[in-house]
Amino acid sequence: MTTTPLPDSRILIIDFGSQFTQLIARRVREAHVYCEIHPPSRDVDWIRAWGPSGIILSGGPASVYDPDVPTASPDLLALGVPILGLCYGMQLMVQLAGGTVVPADRREYGRAMLRVGDGKLFEAFDAGEETPVWMSHGDHVDAAPKGYRVVASSTNSPVSAIEHLERPLFGVQFHPEVAHTPRGGEIINAFLFSVCHCTPDWTPGHFIETTTKAIQEQVGASDRVICGLSGGVDSSVAAALVHRAVGDRLTCIFVDHGLLRLHERTQVEQTFRRHLGIDLRVVDAADTFLEALAGVEDPELKRTRIGHTFIDIFEREAAAVGPDVKFLVQGTLYPDVIESISPQGGPSVTIKSHHNVGGLPERLPFTLIEPLRELFKDEVRQVGRELGLPEEMVGRHPFPGPGLAIRILGPVDRTSLEVLRKADAIYLDEIRSAGLYDEIWQAFAVLLPIRSVGVQGDGRTYDQVIALRAVTSRDGMTADWFPFPAEVLAGIANRIANEVSGVNRVVYDVSSKPPATIEWE
Repeated sequence: MTTTPLPDSRILIIDFGSQFTQLIARRVREAHVYCEIHPPSRDVDWIRAWGPSGIILSGGPASVYDPDVPTASPDLLALGVPILGLCYGMQLMVQLAGGTVVPADRREYGRAMLRVGDGKLFEAFDAGEETPVWMSHGDHVDAAPKGYRVVASSTNSPVSAIEHLERPLFGVQFHPEVAHTPRGGEIINAFLFSVCHCTPDWTPGHFIETTTKAIQEQVGASDRVICGLSGGVDSSVAAALVHRAVGDRLTCIFVDHGLLRLHERTQVEQTFRRHLGIDLRVVDAADTFLEALAGVEDPELKRTRIGHTFIDIFEREAAAVGPDVKFLVQGTLYPDVIESISPQGGPSVTIKSHHNVGGLPERLPFTLIEPLRELFKDEVRQVGRELGLPEEMVGRHPFPGPGLAIRILGPVDRTSLEVLRKADAIYLDEIRSAGLYDEIWQAFAVLLPIRSVGVQGDGRTYDQVIALRAVTSRDGMTADWFPFPAEVLAGIANRIANEVSGVNRVVYDVSSKPPATIEWE
């Protein structure tokens, strides 16, 4: 697979199971410094070989004094590499240094006022200044270990931040990575630039340049590459990046399964053929997919049928491109990579299975190219803009591989697809007209398997119900429902009921994730 050369400045984040670990990485990336997340099973020899400019130890739900919890070797503190421990990470540093961590009298969760001293992490603060921070811990450090000094405190946590007297070792009991610590970015930047002396060179342009070279070296001068294009952000940016590297030796295969949104196929064709000049082969397979889905109501069976059908079609079309195809592009992102490893270093627990129609059919005899595997979603969008992809493609909301099939709660047929397609198009059109599209992570309509009584044209109707879903989120792991202005919701519902034949009722989903998921199926 494609391996982009690591930048000279790079931060290693060791994940001890914190819910905020990805957010730590985002804060470092936002400062234009490259970072990677790894489990604590990485030993000191591996860390030394990786060559980090600095190390951040994440928080975690465990207590450092309990048995069988994630830990690290004391040799980590002797590497000579700057280290910043956050919450559990600081407590682990203290334990490794021979200090004491004890249960707090009461769990501290939420906002606290921090009084800062003159430590290096607080160079942007005045000594004695108070600043709000976010605490989330049930243990605390009883006293700074030998060789360290306390540089910040709070009422409930007298040892809220420490630093070593001679070596670049730092710890904070709070979470500077969260938005609830308003000046947390200044603390992280002090570590990155004043302590680790990083260079802020992790930019979209730098990524494109280095990744293009890596792809060229991997593919060589004559082999061909194929990409299973879905039209979504990830596969589109991956295809554009590989096309930049290998030109007309890239062929994209777009399987139209008949489960797309209104005009989606046309938009993909126009963008990739006319604007980007990419060799695009479109396969009209709607009849095949609808036949496979006939009478199927169970969502997991829908996903299975769609996945197997896609693989069969893609395998056939890939073979038709020619015998010189050696590589397959996949739009794997960094969250996909890090979510496959638990803080103990093994596979993470699978909460929900996902099927990406553009995913890798494992039996195909191609070498994998994953040019985006180091990127988060927002970084993918930035790279797409740098590559010249249109905003309507780069900024589009996520769309599931199985398409509208899992937004029809019941059997899938042409009639139900037409109803949902029209309702969804009206919904998104009204959101854009209200100027709200970019404030929402994902918005879509769902066709419910019920009918309700209504009155239209002075007559009784017994028609279908459309549910609307819109959420805000950072990465899709958690989500809150979007608080539409009442007049916007009213306008959407009015248009759908009047313009979509067979619908007489519209409802809005106000569930957050958790307990619900974003999609209904």
